[in-house]
Amino acid sequence: MATETTNHFDSVGDISQWLNQFEHPLLSAEWADVPHFVSVSAEGVIIITIPFAASELAQQLRQWIAQQQQQGIVNTALKFDVRCRVATLAVVDKQPLKGVKNIIVVSSAKGGVGKSTTSVNLALGLQHQGAKVGLLDADIYGPSVPMMLGTMDQKPQSPDGKMMSPIEAHGLYTNSVGYLVPAESATIWRGPMASKALAQIISETWWPDLDYLVIDMPPGTGDIQLTLSQQIPVTGAIVVTTPQDLALADAIKGISMFNKVDVPVLGIVENMSYHICSNCGHQEHIFGTGGAAKMAQDYAVPLLAQLPLDIKIREDIDNGTPTVISSPESEQAAAYIMLAANIASRLYWQGETVAEQITIRTM
Repeated sequence: MATETTNHFDSVGDISQWLNQFEHPLLSAEWADVPHFVSVSAEGVIIITIPFAASELAQQLRQWIAQQQQQGIVNTALKFDVRCRVATLAVVDKQPLKGVKNIIVVSSAKGGVGKSTTSVNLALGLQHQGAKVGLLDADIYGPSVPMMLGTMDQKPQSPDGKMMSPIEAHGLYTNSVGYLVPAESATIWRGPMASKALAQIISETWWPDLDYLVIDMPPGTGDIQLTLSQQIPVTGAIVVTTPQDLALADAIKGISMFNKVDVPVLGIVENMSYHICSNCGHQEHIFGTGGAAKMAQDYAVPLLAQLPLDIKIREDIDNGTPTVISSPESEQAAAYIMLAANIASRLYWQGETVAEQITIRTM
């Protein structure tokens, strides 16, 4: 039985005004007024298109609409279609990478802070949110993605002798210098040679049409990182740190580097924020507390997530089945999946959409 007067919609504007009552942390105020969010098909179906990876948000919106109809607030005869379709965002003065809508780089100015673990689980989190995702291991001196995905014995194929086909793992499309160089061999490359090699891996990989390409950057802020940031059409960057003062000091350098090359910094991820005891579940801040939050405030960038130091995350990575895949319902996986939705949302709201292009591929 209806509890309120049923709304009557005479225009898309009326529909948007009603939809704006649905509030969510991933949506801006008056989100339904943004062009292309709301449309009506020739058959009269009200289409709501979320332009970033957020399948959980889409499901919550579907449930809210159903409740509105059950309560008689909205006519039950109306048909709704809530979907996610990731928008391509503009990058200033750089040619887009063929078939790739958006590139997210994951950086740390200091090694050993869990950047690669974060990159892998972030990519899988974006996939969990409904996106088609690629993962490039650009950590040329310590490529670890093949081990983390359980693909160490695989090699990229080159059907035409020019372009490499990415390795598929857990639904991701991946490439890494680790696939090209034996695991026991050291890659002793100077800066220019290393930069050229990475640029080749990026441009000579036959990426399928991707919503997001996540790039696990080499640690540091030297020539390789600067060259990559300047040459690649990066849509946004994340800086991974730990609560330690030394790591935070280096993370500040990472933010400064991206600012200098006009790459938008989406925010900071504080990894190993706290330790969870595997016996009792007690949380302990063994590397300190509050540092990343203060840095985020000082440099006006968001603190995107505070991720735990947890033995399960380490065991899953060592087994080649990252936590988002091995235990998608776990608390640890939920943290990465929420991080992915947060990053996808911030990327969209900070960016500027570009007209969609049709990619024609020939072999």
